Order: sequence, then structure tokens, then C-alpha cells
Amino acid sequence: MSSTTLAVDINSDMGERAESLWDSSEEQLMRFVTSANIACGGHAGDPTSMQATVWLAKKYGVCVGAHPSFPDQKNFGRIQMQLSRDEIRKTVHNQIEALGEVCSQLRCQLTHVKPHGALYNVAVKNLEIAAAIAEGTKLWSSEVILVGLAGSEMIEVWKDAGFRVAEEAFVDRAYEADGTLRSRDHDDALLTDAEKATQRTIELIKTGTVAAIDGTILRLHPTTLCIHSDTPGSYLLARTLREGLRKAGVDVKPLITLT
Repeated sequence: MSSTTLAVDINSDMGERAESLWDSSEEQLMRFVTSANIACGGHAGDPTSMQATVWLAKKYGVCVGAHPSFPDQKNFGRIQMQLSRDEIRKTVHNQIEALGEVCSQLRCQLTHVKPHGALYNVAVKNLEIAAAIAEGTKLWSSEVILVGLAGSEMIEVWKDAGFRVAEEAFVDRAYEADGTLRSRDHDDALLTDAEKATQRTIELIKTGTVAAIDGTILRLHPTTLCIHSDTPGSYLLARTLREGLRKAGVDVKPLITLT
């Protein structure tokens, strides 16, 4: 992003819960994001949910991305599995391919890939796993954007593999002093106050800094901001954020236009 014109993408992890598709809450949220990371069979998702979520993304002009994870629907992909580099490569490829087939059927471009849950968090520091994610993605396409934690080493691994990357910050999550996300095991890991979360995010975009849970000041320069669809009040948070960014003079643009 340039220093004169601030712009950022807003992404959300979607297609993870059937009830959010059928009760319209997923559609409400889709109206306020610019990129959707769609569960593609690892931690959640099946052909029906993928089709429904891609269709919604098309309806609202939202970029479609794959959201691969450890293949563990029982634990929602939030527990690390002891898989080999080759096994991770294969499952990432297979999950992206599954969503890619749906996108082809609906004539929709798959623009990006963002790992989910434990796979994402482990890859932040385990560079072999970060490389396996890149390898699995490249088996499908080297033209997509890889989305990872802002300021982390996974970003450099993916750049070295030849990918365009998007550095991600989180609107609804607390940070540890080392820049990683605070574990959901802690009660203060999730931020649900829409006004406070929005103000913190605008400060981050304006100054490139955000406070960790212990007060440590982190320096981040995100391209994209994440709001989890399963965060309580996610739709209201996204709406509040969009309005706050508008008032602050920050443009909200699709991810594919910013990388």
C-alpha cells in the first residue's frame, strides 16, 4: 500500500457451517467483505456448501479463495496433525482442486489460498510446513495469491516459492508479543466489541502498529484484514469496520487488486 492512498481487503472464512448458509447470516456478512476463504473439505465444507458459498461470492462480487486445512472435521482443523510434508502437500492440493472444480462449474475465478486453523498457525513458524503448503498450491496453480500472517516467516517462504502474497492482520483476534495469534484457549483471545475492534484496526492501518496482549507494540503492514464468520456478531463487526474505514479515508478493495 502506498503512503498516500491507504487501501485494504477484508476477508472472511466462510462455508464452514451449514446453518449460516441457510439462515442468511453468511449472506449478510458477504455483503461487507471483499474476499471469501471457502472451506473445501478439510476442516469443514462439502460440494453443496462450496457451491452455495461460491454462488454468494459471485452475487456480491467477492473474490473466492480456498481455505485448506488439516483433514480433520472432527476437531474443525484446530489441532495439529502429525502429517509428513508430502501428506500436507497432497491434502492442500486436493482441497484446492475440489473448490477449483466448483469454481469452474460456476464460471468463477479462484484467486487466492489461505490455510485454516492449526495448519496456518503451525506454518507461521514451521517453514517446512509453510513450504509444503506452497508446493500443494503450486500443484494446482502458481498464479493464485497466498494469504498468511503479516510479518511472519511463512510470507518469505511463499515469496521465495514464486507466489504473490497477502499479509493478513486480524480484526477479531488478540496477538501475543511474538506476533502470533493468542490461543483460543484463553478467554481474551477473541475480540467481539465492534467499535473497539474497528478503532484498533484503523490505528493499525494508519500507523502500522498494534498492541499485543501484554502491551508489546507490533509493527505490521497488512494487505488484508480477517473477520471470522463464526465470531459472535461478525456481520455487525464487518459493517462497523467498513463504515469506520470509510470515515478514516481508507479504501476497501478486493484482494486481487492489491497484490
